[in-house]
Amino acid sequence: MITQTFDRETPEIINPNTFVAAVPGFPKVAIVSFGPRFIDKLLELYDTQELCILYACGPHPVYHVQFEGTDIAVYKTSLGGPATVGLQEEIYAKGAEKILYFGSCGVLDKTLEEMTFILPTAAYRDEGTSYHYASASEFIEVPTAPRMAEIFNELNLPHHCGKTWTTDAIYRETRGNMEKRKATGCIVVEMECASIMAAAQFRNKQAYQFLYAADNLDATEWDARTLGNFPTDKTEKILRVALEVAKRI
Repeated sequence: MITQTFDRETPEIINPNTFVAAVPGFPKVAIVSFGPRFIDKLLELYDTQELCILYACGPHPVYHVQFEGTDIAVYKTSLGGPATVGLQEEIYAKGAEKILYFGSCGVLDKTLEEMTFILPTAAYRDEGTSYHYASASEFIEVPTAPRMAEIFNELNLPHHCGKTWTTDAIYRETRGNMEKRKATGCIVVEMECASIMAAAQFRNKQAYQFLYAADNLDATEWDARTLGNFPTDKTEKILRVALEVAKRI
């Protein structure tokens, strides 16, 4: 079977440390956005310096910001598990130990309103990248989820905790698969969680993630809601949430 062909026992031929140089004094905490609007807002509101450039599916500039005494690296990643993990490997090689990801998701429960915060607790592995980092299983756990919930409670931010469906085929989120994933307890769908969690655990690092609800799949016809029409007044708020969380992880 295909799930039995993945090799996690022998060393990789190309290791990120082979051609990615560590940066002395690199921030131990990194924030990763999936949208350029957040990077633009960061550069607008905060004093930043460019630290380095990541080249997996790049170039991706990495910026340094000091937020309330905490040094943080910030960059925009690419869509999907393979690209995101390629950059994740490089940021670890630069010196990061903890990574906070944030981005949008589709809801599988129409009662989850747009812009609702979601904290993934486990990810259904409907993608390929995670299988190169973790043994085959239906779900991969998110070990940092309890701490994320504590932080959101500290910040008095309403949120929902639940399983997510990670897929690498955005245009093949079929009605049948959506119903199956709902039956296993998934409340949202996105494209990276399983991959980034598997890679972090393999490298003995920490990955954290929060999502905000965008489109709705739990309807007779797909409802785009805020997908492709992001409310600009929410950009600064969500960026601030990411910075506040990163300060605490």
